[in-house]
Amino acid sequence: MEGQDRVLATAQQIVKSLHTSTNVNTDDMLLIFSSFDNRLSNLSNFMASSSATSTPSSAKAAAAAADDDSFLDRRFEEAEKLILDAGVGDPASTEVYLAAVDEIIRLTEDLDLPPDNDAVMDRAEAALQLAMAHLEDEFRHILIRSTVPLDAERLHNSSFLRRSSMSASASEIPDFETGTVSEGQEDGSSGRYNHLRGPSLGGIELSLDLINPDATVELKEIADRMIRSGYEKECCQVYSTVRRDVLDECMSILGVEKLSIEEVQRIEWRSLDEKMKKWIYAVKIVVRVLLSAEKQLCEQIFNGSELTKEICFIETAKGCLMQLLNFGEAVVIARRSSEKLFRILDMYDALSAVLPDLELLFCHKAGEMVCSEAKGVLDGLGEAAIGTFVEFENAVRGEASRTPIQGAEIHPLTRYVMNYVKLLVDYSNTINDLLPSVESELESEGLQVDDSNDSELESKSLFARRLSLLIKSLEANLEEKSRMYEDSGMQYIFLMNNLLYIVQKVKDSDLRKHLGDLWVRKRRGQVRQFATGYLRASWSKVLSCLKDEGIGGSSSSASKIALKERFKNFNTCFEELYRIQTSWKVPDAQLREELRISISEKVIPAYRSFMGRFGSHLESGRHSGKYIKYTPEDLENYLLDLFEGTPLSLHHMRRKSS
Repeated sequence: MEGQDRVLATAQQIVKSLHTSTNVNTDDMLLIFSSFDNRLSNLSNFMASSSATSTPSSAKAAAAAADDDSFLDRRFEEAEKLILDAGVGDPASTEVYLAAVDEIIRLTEDLDLPPDNDAVMDRAEAALQLAMAHLEDEFRHILIRSTVPLDAERLHNSSFLRRSSMSASASEIPDFETGTVSEGQEDGSSGRYNHLRGPSLGGIELSLDLINPDATVELKEIADRMIRSGYEKECCQVYSTVRRDVLDECMSILGVEKLSIEEVQRIEWRSLDEKMKKWIYAVKIVVRVLLSAEKQLCEQIFNGSELTKEICFIETAKGCLMQLLNFGEAVVIARRSSEKLFRILDMYDALSAVLPDLELLFCHKAGEMVCSEAKGVLDGLGEAAIGTFVEFENAVRGEASRTPIQGAEIHPLTRYVMNYVKLLVDYSNTINDLLPSVESELESEGLQVDDSNDSELESKSLFARRLSLLIKSLEANLEEKSRMYEDSGMQYIFLMNNLLYIVQKVKDSDLRKHLGDLWVRKRRGQVRQFATGYLRASWSKVLSCLKDEGIGGSSSSASKIALKERFKNFNTCFEELYRIQTSWKVPDAQLREELRISISEKVIPAYRSFMGRFGSHLESGRHSGKYIKYTPEDLENYLLDLFEGTPLSLHHMRRKSS
């Protein structure tokens, strides 16, 4: 038997160390070994008895056994005494104790015992029950004692990740309610729109020692006896209870709290965002590191029983896993708001990434419920993500703020939407996979993209088509907001500023890959059309003052009164435009310069020509400076002040050239 082999091996080592001849028989070795522990003398007695019954020599011994079955009592009494007296704790005594347990188990499994041995069987079962209680305590003790401490650093290092790879803070996610961006921050590393994806473990194989490897053999030895004796339920209960506590501690280290669905729904956004980030990180560590290691540990300790192995793992693992899934469920049913979309998509991606791992871990029928719960939460997160995305689209269409932006600058809605969709590009594959579920609904609401005249967009993904629809909704909203400005020239400046901002965001990001170059060229063409509309709306009246009509025919016969009125009207119109349009803001330096050049190319030549034809009629008269206040060079210099967002005035100013 296995226990005897270990005892004999130990005795041989002792004999060898004492320079005793190795040609000793089994009884001699047991006698030598017994001198070191009085409990082993008992073992030698029932081992000798066992040996006698199994020695093929003996027809004589078998006959003697048939005549006298008291040898059963002697074997049992020796094993029973060891179980009652022996402690378990050091390797030698553990071997002895387990050998005695094996003897009792064999006795209870012997179906050929004579009927008059019922009393022996009752005592054997009682001894076995006592032994199982003792082994249960020892199993718990070893399991707790051998658990490898897990602190935050070791747990995080096991994933080959660093906290710096975590997602952005809550302040970096757009807030639809405010829609504002600090100047110079919206694209920078410290800006509110800088959003980093959650960490990914990829396909890396990760491992983590949960208990001291040396203890695994002891635990398996005990588990084998308990399962063989019909105490697998007790063994599994001890194991799962101890290991659940360890996993709960790991969840705390990862920052995952035990929260009810109601508690999650009451958490304000910034705090919830932090908890969602920790969840995203934890779900990968828990599944691919902790539960993977737990599964391996169960396979090592309970590999003699497939069912016990699976039940122990499921009972151990499902608590922390359900804690994670409950949080995911709470996020699914919580109030939807646009700033949550990125975290929900991160959660969806994280759970989707580990779902194949979960299906491998819980491949047994008893684990189907866990996998089903995980799939349900995953589906819910997908629905919540797309539902939030659709609500965001609706919010963009319906945003109805009626306060004109000072200086016709870029509207906060434009900044918000474009920085938001830039972040969405990181999730294009996920969104593209989820969008088909809502396409039929959008068709019924007439919200599909009209791409009948856009051959390039026809071949694009659902995500690209939805982006086009979203930006089209934004453009329509901006068109409506432009009407809040009474000055038609200011309407065009507002539309130019906002459309150019949209174009630049697309051109300078991965949005361009989805919308295409044709989309960009069309919007640039619209910007030029708005510029033409602006020139016509703002400068037509000024240019009309420089026409010959109504002055009196040829330059020599021109009416001085009419000329004075024309120069006076020109000065008034120019000064008024200067006063108004220096307060308008064109943030883009290139657009600002192009507008100034366009104005200059229309106004300066016309003014220079008009002065060349008629200026001499007034310059020789009195108070000529009252009418001819500016030279062409003066006007050109003054045009450089436009669109800076700082109101200036030309009233009572002398000509710059003077």
